[in-house]
Amino acid sequence: MDTKIQRVVMETAKYQIAGDITLPTEGFRTRLTDLLNRTDTGFIPLVNVELSPTDGGEPETRSFVAVARNQIEFAYELDEARIQERGS
Repeated sequence: MDTKIQRVVMETAKYQIAGDITLPTEGFRTRLTDLLNRTDTGFIPLVNVELSPTDGGEPETRSFVAVARNQIEFAYELDEARIQERGS
């Protein structure tokens, strides 16, 4: 299956979280909204993450973070030009 890596930002009450998600390039679940609306999982996996506290603290980087879907207040794609496609 071919996949794409999409840089996204998810905001919770305490953090702005920027990270990469992996999505299929075609077919079902190809969009960020598809991932956010999934009811079969409670967490969204992100890699290459930057966590920025909303209270103005110092940002942190992490290689992996699982974000609780029910804690996300809003989410958006950061930069569509950064989409990378790869075959598997």
